[in-house]
Amino acid sequence: MTDAPPTLEAPWPVALLANKIRGYIERLGTAWVEGEITQWGLSGGNVYGKLKDLSEDATVGFTVWSSVKARLSDEFKQGDRVIALVKPNYWVKGGTLTMQVFDLRHVGLGDMLERLERLRKQLAAEGLFATSRKKPLPFLPHCIGLVTGKDSDAEKDVIRNAQLRWPAVDFQLAYAAMQGDRSVAEVVAAIQRLDADPDVDVIIVARGGGDFQNLLGFSDERVLRAAAACNTPLVSAIGHEADRPLLDEVADLRASTPTDAAKRIVPDVSDELNRVQQARSRLSTRLTGILAAEVDRIGQLRSRPVLSSTAWIVDSRAEDLTRYVARGTELMERVVEASAGVVAELRSRLRTLSPQGTLDRGYAIVQVRDGHVLRAAADAPDGTRLRITLGTGTLAATAGPPAESTADPATDPATGPNTTTRTQ
Repeated sequence: MTDAPPTLEAPWPVALLANKIRGYIERLGTAWVEGEITQWGLSGGNVYGKLKDLSEDATVGFTVWSSVKARLSDEFKQGDRVIALVKPNYWVKGGTLTMQVFDLRHVGLGDMLERLERLRKQLAAEGLFATSRKKPLPFLPHCIGLVTGKDSDAEKDVIRNAQLRWPAVDFQLAYAAMQGDRSVAEVVAAIQRLDADPDVDVIIVARGGGDFQNLLGFSDERVLRAAAACNTPLVSAIGHEADRPLLDEVADLRASTPTDAAKRIVPDVSDELNRVQQARSRLSTRLTGILAAEVDRIGQLRSRPVLSSTAWIVDSRAEDLTRYVARGTELMERVVEASAGVVAELRSRLRTLSPQGTLDRGYAIVQVRDGHVLRAAADAPDGTRLRITLGTGTLAATAGPPAESTADPATDPATGPNTTTRTQ
């Protein structure tokens, strides 16, 4: 009855159809196929991945059980070009077709991976991956530019997590295709538009996970150079932790997921408030400690004997002042006494040497009419008017011939030899 063809009146059950499909597929047996691994994921020790044709747009899923994986001598990853011994396996319960891998061998790097490696080396030589050119992120961005797919999970994750951490943060959205032929041009245009916006403090390029092939747009040279030329700090949040497009190397910060990007860019308002409160508490504690220490130090200083009473300062200084005054008076008296003796001696010498002293001893000063002192008799011819100054008073006289004298000129001190004085 099961061999009868299905009709409208007698259709086959789904299980019968599924079993017949499995039977036909199992007859194919094993086959060696060549392709490029575009997805390689571990789960419970088993590997679930996808194998892509090298030239055509054809992809099949495959499974490597843990027992087979343990026998493989090489390590495999996305982008590897391989030859696999597979057998088609139809899962009746889920209605899916997959290839069960019995052996897997490397053929060499796939064309895509080779191109990426060449591009990686070229950009690294130009310095686009250098840490020194990476710009620091702002501590608290007021506006975040987001390049992502419209209504995508990545957009929702970034906005939700950022606003949960800091509700006041704003977003400037720039939608672009995250895969396909339009992806590269739209992502480049979105980055350039947000970079030209002066309100945008940081840019996030976010996409959910995907196959290696779907993420190739974020390793395109045009996207990488647009990111490198961006003056605004740029964060790459492409795929999951295992996804590493070249944009991660050029970006100023790599986030493992869109959610991680929001957490690393926007600080948590509650954490910041706690830090401020802790800083205030530490500052208050420190200031209180400093003030208490200074109060104690001032109290110790005031308790010392020298500061407990101020009278000792006046008393000790008064004794010093009395001693200094007495010493100063004594020194001054000595100076005055010595100076008085010097003055007396100088006065005596001055009196001895003064013209008045000479006059007091009996000498006289004879002056002619114009006031010149007469030093020789020849300077006063007869009839010259003279002025004679004595010890006390003055006399007027007229010069004349020497007077005759009976006295011995050699012994008479009044006249002396060859001297005549006539007075009036």
